Amino acid sequence: MSQQQTQLMLDNNKDKPQQPKEQWGNGLEFLFSCISLSVGLGNIWRFPYIAFQNGGGTFVIPYLIALLVIGRPVYYLEISLGQFRGGGVLRAFDLAPLLKGVAAGQVLATGASITYYSSIMALTLRFLLASFSAVLPWSSCRESWGSDCYDGSSVNATGKMSPAQLYFEREILHELPNIDQGLGLPNWQLVACLAVAWIIIGGVLIRGIKSSGKAAYFLGVFPYVVLLLLLLRAVTLPGAWDGIVYFFKPQWRELLNPLVWYAAVTQVFFSLAICFGTVITYASYNNFNKNVYNDIVIITTMDSCSSIIAGCITFGILGNLAKQTGIADIGSVVKGGTGLAFISYPEAIAKFEYVPQMFAVLFFLMLFVLGIGSTVGMGSCILRVIRDQFGKRAGPNWALAGALAALGFGVSIVYVTPGGQFIVNLIDFYGVSFTALILAIGELLAVAWFYGVRRFCADIKFMTGIETGWYWRLCWAYITPGLMAAVLLYTLLNMNELTYKGVAYPHIAHVFGYFLAGLGLLQLPGWALYAFYKQRKTEGSFWERLCAASRPAESWAPAIAQMPQD
Repeated sequence: MSQQQTQLMLDNNKDKPQQPKEQWGNGLEFLFSCISLSVGLGNIWRFPYIAFQNGGGTFVIPYLIALLVIGRPVYYLEISLGQFRGGGVLRAFDLAPLLKGVAAGQVLATGASITYYSSIMALTLRFLLASFSAVLPWSSCRESWGSDCYDGSSVNATGKMSPAQLYFEREILHELPNIDQGLGLPNWQLVACLAVAWIIIGGVLIRGIKSSGKAAYFLGVFPYVVLLLLLLRAVTLPGAWDGIVYFFKPQWRELLNPLVWYAAVTQVFFSLAICFGTVITYASYNNFNKNVYNDIVIITTMDSCSSIIAGCITFGILGNLAKQTGIADIGSVVKGGTGLAFISYPEAIAKFEYVPQMFAVLFFLMLFVLGIGSTVGMGSCILRVIRDQFGKRAGPNWALAGALAALGFGVSIVYVTPGGQFIVNLIDFYGVSFTALILAIGELLAVAWFYGVRRFCADIKFMTGIETGWYWRLCWAYITPGLMAAVLLYTLLNMNELTYKGVAYPHIAHVFGYFLAGLGLLQLPGWALYAFYKQRKTEGSFWERLCAASRPAESWAPAIAQMPQD
């Protein structure tokens, strides 16, 4: 919008009763909160196993390209949008009511993400407690594992598994070979860890944004100290460089595989936490005139460095395992899956010569606090949307946060069953990754085409005084949505049936998955019909009413117009 239009909005809103919005204590709180949100489980836990599933170096190149032409532009767009609007993601889409279903779908995807992220925190806490043992329980073979275990002393290790892999799959998960006969009963130890995780998440959410902002100083710095220690150890293992070369060396033919690009694009979403409403929510607590350009460069750079460091650690360990077991193909050393990080990292820690227990405690504590940073951001997004929509009727913050934690805990129990990792993989694909790509395209269409790039750039200039460059404009309008649409199209045409570690799902699981995907995507036509219905009293043709539903709603205004006026 022009500065004259914005001033008119300020005048129209000055008499409306508004409460002062909650804000970060200072700019560093916002920066470190975004770092702890973005540099989280998506980097340390998800990036290595997604890279492993997609050929190591074959995945890294599309990931870096996607980061430059999708991740960074969308991050800038979302921070600018959230800061300008000063509200949750649903309120931010008042700029294009016809596409408000994008925001609703993103909130549902965030709800799905927070449930299984909390289950990863439960696994982390379980490992953290085990790390206080006199001897790390995954450092050597157990008699109950029989001849399946290789601890470095066997002459023939072909077809055997490391103690870390067996400990994770048999002692922690009690993992089933398939879920054809059901998921099994929840593991009470993991249920207890899950309860602790949700109590902490709920406690931070109850304290509010200022409390999480203070905690972000620790959450944003501590993980890098531990990561660098693990990297130093990983690169000194025998055979580690073979694994790292595998991580960076691409299989050029596989770069034409659209599923690799699909994985890269969706990993950027997870890695930066974009297109889930969380970045918009955090930016809404900024000072209206804050210059966020440098923050965006710092956050996205640190995020990509974290992912690369995590990949080097994981593949360095895989290279060491390949040398020990005599397997030539590093991609065949262990089975992929969401548990890869719970195999490779503990394997490296167990090889520390001095006090490996201390490093194990540091690592799993790091992973746990990273989980707090990610899940608190997701929870903040959900709570902000509820408060925006219902105001005081939503109840006090402690009740709202407590209800979210209780509901999240109840849903998350399914992930700590013996078949839980099958469900994590299912929800990740159908309920989050698949819908996130479609909703991300809708987000760019809403801002760049319905609202307009020129108008959005004028808002940024009014807010920060910065003129938006052509790189950002071209990415928002053409390059980013075009690349995402191409990846989506090729993925749909070449999609294979989802499996977990090569094991097929029963038919009912796919039905449930399609239901989840449909629940998120049906928000698009549902909210569009509602926006069109609200224009029923508007005079004119069908097309004119459709255009009216596409224009910014009457409630659309910059955050400065929502503050109390003197």
